[in-house]
Amino acid sequence: MLVDGVRVLGAYVAFYSRRRVDDRMENFCNLSAWCVLEPYRSHGLRLLRAMLAQDGYTFTDLSPSGNVVPLNTRLNFQHLDTATAFVPNWPWLRLGKRLRIVSDPATIEKSLNDRDLQIYRDHAGAPAAYHLAVIADGECCYVMFRRDSRKKLRLFASILHVGNPDLFQRVARHVYSHLLTHHGILVTLAETRVVCSRPRYSILLASPRPKMFRSSRVSSSQVDYLYSELTCVPW
Repeated sequence: MLVDGVRVLGAYVAFYSRRRVDDRMENFCNLSAWCVLEPYRSHGLRLLRAMLAQDGYTFTDLSPSGNVVPLNTRLNFQHLDTATAFVPNWPWLRLGKRLRIVSDPATIEKSLNDRDLQIYRDHAGAPAAYHLAVIADGECCYVMFRRDSRKKLRLFASILHVGNPDLFQRVARHVYSHLLTHHGILVTLAETRVVCSRPRYSILLASPRPKMFRSSRVSSSQVDYLYSELTCVPW
């Protein structure tokens, strides 16, 4: 915070997590809302520098505004590959019972194990996170998504996590259909780094929204969107 006596002049919100990366534990700091009262904007950079002065953290900025992007670049942030596919959520008929998509918490708990079960339990109460378990061919794929708005239209879903990319590629069209028929979502925004391939019948966005990170220990492929403002803050 920026303070003058007991008066708060500005704040920089962050989400902290301790994550396993390969065989070690890493500390993450996800930078979120950055607000300073207009007369004190010249001091706003002090908040950012204080945040980045924390030792031993990988920093992520997953929704930088236009003027923050060049500032982050000067402070040695790198861009994540956010190539994003625009996927119309067409309705698809599911034949037989070989494929199920469930959102009931008890069924999801029973369907997941190991890492995905822990991720689900950690995010079950996250305000911006929605959860699905896709069960097919004796396998399960955990999918986490959020609802997003574009041009004030809240008709979009953004995929945040895919637990079993191979299975997801086989059943993706049914997931998109489920988002339409059960959530009223017309379009899915699927980053290729999250879903691990470009979805069929999709269009790549010309200008996907930037996401950035700064780390001396973690590579871009090891940065995901869990435990962050994307799971915790609806907009």
